[in-house]
Amino acid sequence: MTTTGMRLWLLFPCVSALMLTGCSGGHDFTYKNITVADGSAKAGDGHSVLFKGSPLSLSGNGIKVGDQLRSVKLAQPDLSLVNVADTGGKGKVRIISVVPSLDTKVCEQQTHYLSEKNKGLDKMVELITVSIDTPFAQKRFAEEAKIANVTFLSDYRNGDFGKAYGLFLKDPHVLARAVMVVDAQNTVRHLQITPELAQLPDMDEAFQVARKLITAS
Repeated sequence: MTTTGMRLWLLFPCVSALMLTGCSGGHDFTYKNITVADGSAKAGDGHSVLFKGSPLSLSGNGIKVGDQLRSVKLAQPDLSLVNVADTGGKGKVRIISVVPSLDTKVCEQQTHYLSEKNKGLDKMVELITVSIDTPFAQKRFAEEAKIANVTFLSDYRNGDFGKAYGLFLKDPHVLARAVMVVDAQNTVRHLQITPELAQLPDMDEAFQVARKLITAS
């Protein structure tokens, strides 16, 4: 097991079972009663989020609503690199879901929700999931979960995305949990960083913001 994998194993109790058994199939996925976060933390140096009450410091230059997407390259499933500001959905609304690791039950549910509960938004916007998992792990997750309408991007190389957006947790070397909505001009119009890692972001609110942006255009 890698050092990062061991840290995740220790930090997230649910990771042990999921690492061994994999993820549930798409239409067979059972949603759990996981608390949705109220409010948002702030990104960047000097701020922190909690994991079950224990603070974890964020690092990097914090992103906020009104900022432009920052140029940073992420790995695609085939290992090629793409600028997050220049993905296939450039020029239309995008929803970027950021998770610490797909091998945890909260991240798994967040990603299934993005894929399955968007009520047709996936036909009009690009849905993106960013995590620090390797591209191979992301591809395996997508295949086992039968998720084909989400673009998976990996920040495994150096955590460059996390650092550029102020969402990097240096220890245990994962990303904070967040969701952002970006308009057609690459401007961040909605951002929620869950103050507690064990809670879900309000994905329905992000969907509503995306719909309003589509309607306004």
